[in-house]
Amino acid sequence: MSADLSQFSDQDLAAFARAHREDAYRELLRRHKTGIYRLIVKQIGDADEAMDLTQESFVAGFSALDRYDGDRSFRTWIAHIALNKCRDWARRRRVRAFFSRALPLESAHHVASDNPGPDAETTDKRELARVRGAIDLLPQNLREVLLLRGVDEVSQAETAMILQVSEKTVETRLYRARSRLRELLAGTSASAGG
Repeated sequence: MSADLSQFSDQDLAAFARAHREDAYRELLRRHKTGIYRLIVKQIGDADEAMDLTQESFVAGFSALDRYDGDRSFRTWIAHIALNKCRDWARRRRVRAFFSRALPLESAHHVASDNPGPDAETTDKRELARVRGAIDLLPQNLREVLLLRGVDEVSQAETAMILQVSEKTVETRLYRARSRLRELLAGTSASAGG
């Protein structure tokens, strides 16, 4: 029989989990799974992959629970792990994309395309895809800040802790990300000249 852990702090739950209490792991997962999933899906844009990365993030976090110091929030700590999982996923995806492009032309029909099919209908979907595509073109450090602050509405202080940078750096990167995104959406990238 286990006690109701919903009244305990994340730091207490982490201590219980270190003592091998399964119900503490479940409670931490219950509290933070949705937020971490949203963070990941916004970073990578793929809901199915985001489910897998959410699970990987918690597995990695729980296996490294001894390194959680309790001085920062558990959400910040697990979000940092999740961002690292997103970075790893993006690197693996780039490698797979490289090798799929390197296949002989006669094998190309076996390679799945990331582009939407011809039945991608509505203007809203196209606009969302256009914005998502522009966000994907941002450098990783700008994209992460933009998604955390602008989309996920994480505070500046918490964003700084997740990314392990100063709040001023977050502010500067957010300004640069928004400026660059406006340029990309307006079609005035550096290659357009002007």
